[in-house]
Amino acid sequence: MANDGGMVDVTIKNITLRTAKASSSIILGDEAFQTIKEGKCVKGDVLATAKVAVITAVKSTPAIIPMCHPILIEAVDVEFELNEQEKTVTTVVTVKSSGKTGVEMEALAGASTSSLTIYDMLKYRGRGMIITETKLLEKTGGKSGSYKRPD
Repeated sequence: MANDGGMVDVTIKNITLRTAKASSSIILGDEAFQTIKEGKCVKGDVLATAKVAVITAVKSTPAIIPMCHPILIEAVDVEFELNEQEKTVTTVVTVKSSGKTGVEMEALAGASTSSLTIYDMLKYRGRGMIITETKLLEKTGGKSGSYKRPD
């Protein structure tokens, strides 16, 4: 019988603690960076809104990534790193779950959504922002073991 694709069968996998950490960066430019730094965005608190967007995206990942399994999300941690010199915001998202499949896609979806939310909130300050460097930083658990980005 040919494999026609679809979701991976995880019924025989062991339940283990699984974590994933991912990041996404957005280059804002001078005006948008100053707006976020001063907390004067007309749409509200940019980073607070981005944090809520991260959590929503993490929990909604199976709805937007077709082959992702719905899984129990047990923890989401969100950190923002502002770089004044480069005029960037980097969002680092850590997701934890005890389950049969990993949470890499959830962490990546959350980090990406943060950058998209920051863009949306600040686009009135200029549409030249660039979303860049969305990447998996590390993951633990499961049959494949741990991974840590070497850079």
